Amino acid sequence: MKPRHRRLALIGLIALALAAITALVLNAFQSNLVFFYSPTQVAANEAPKGRSFRLGGLVEPGSVQRQGVQVSFKVTDNLHQIPVRFEGVLPDLFKEGKGVVAQGQLGADGQFTAREVLAKHDENYMPPEAADALHQAEQARERAQRSMGAPK
Repeated sequence: MKPRHRRLALIGLIALALAAITALVLNAFQSNLVFFYSPTQVAANEAPKGRSFRLGGLVEPGSVQRQGVQVSFKVTDNLHQIPVRFEGVLPDLFKEGKGVVAQGQLGADGQFTAREVLAKHDENYMPPEAADALHQAEQARERAQRSMGAPK
């Protein structure tokens, strides 16, 4: 084999190895990517089926039920509510009416099974995604009320 052919073969092998490494890195990145959805988006079937995502909003007052380490509650954006089931120890700051982000999957029955629950860390903080979702839901509710109360 001529030196020129060896160099071309080596360059081809390096290019092939780089392409394989790039494909593996992108695949790993995409499988670990977790998106945020509000209860309104989940109710509108915008959330992925069979994939993990984050659900955020407020813990609906009066919805928390505990049975040992198993907890069920509803997450709301004041427009829609999504039932959540979690098994484990909740954060100390988890309270009704406060902001929460749960990561997990939506079941075929419409119940969200959380693997992780995050609560806000002080009185002034809410995850930006949850605050934005609540703001959008409030605007949608105001628009709906105006359209229903508008003279015909």
